[in-house]
Amino acid sequence: MATLLVRGVRLAVSTFGSGTDPAVLLIAGVGGSMDGWEPEFCTALAGAGRYVVRYDHRDTGESESYPPGEPGYAFADLVEDLPALLTALGVDTAHVVGISMGGVIAQYLALAHPARVRTLTLISTTGGPGDEDLPPLGDLGSPPEPDWSDRSAVLAYQVENLRRYASPTRPFDESGARAMLAVALDRTTSPESAAKNHHRAEGGEPWRARLGEITAPTLVLHGTEDPLFPLGHGAALAREIPNARLVPLPGVGHELTRAEWPVVLREVVAHTA
Repeated sequence: MATLLVRGVRLAVSTFGSGTDPAVLLIAGVGGSMDGWEPEFCTALAGAGRYVVRYDHRDTGESESYPPGEPGYAFADLVEDLPALLTALGVDTAHVVGISMGGVIAQYLALAHPARVRTLTLISTTGGPGDEDLPPLGDLGSPPEPDWSDRSAVLAYQVENLRRYASPTRPFDESGARAMLAVALDRTTSPESAAKNHHRAEGGEPWRARLGEITAPTLVLHGTEDPLFPLGHGAALAREIPNARLVPLPGVGHELTRAEWPVVLREVVAHTA
């Protein structure tokens, strides 16, 4: 793991595999650090001949942190950090994989910097949050805010928050979620900032009308039990991005758990071949 100065801010990055292999850039969701892309997942992808790059967004993990509720950046900065990060790593183009908000960032990246994006893989995301012709977003609520100085309370809060996004029709992997979140928590400069600041970053204008401009070959992976973005959001992406392909994930929520790794890895490896 390394910390690079990118566009004047610190971004933590971790790579797997050989830099001579095709690069795959993994983009986490809102408030999520690179730890959501677990090392075993990245190692398996690298074993298929990919140079895997995962990183901490601003305000997550060991990247630049800002006061809670006061992000010193706009949403566009989360997008523009990525071509600069790739350049710092000596990567010209990458296969881009994004989950949830990471999938939104990936779409913006493909529109703004098409020459840097070889393929897109969009997981559990949307092209039109709140659009009336799409299924309504789930109102998942939020657990009570913890004492941010109490590690145990913060970890319990994060586990319960993740549980809200899981499939409602199968058991929640609490032990797996807790283990992953504990690693992320111990690396995060300000868990409160990570929880709040992405939501308060300005910008992120509607982009759905531009989906037809995306030229990167696109794979859409979407859980059939996603409680935040129902499957119709993934279906719309696959319909409106030219030549995109939808792979429904039966019984899966707004999540990427170990149970899904085999099918997700198989699809991503095939798509990036």
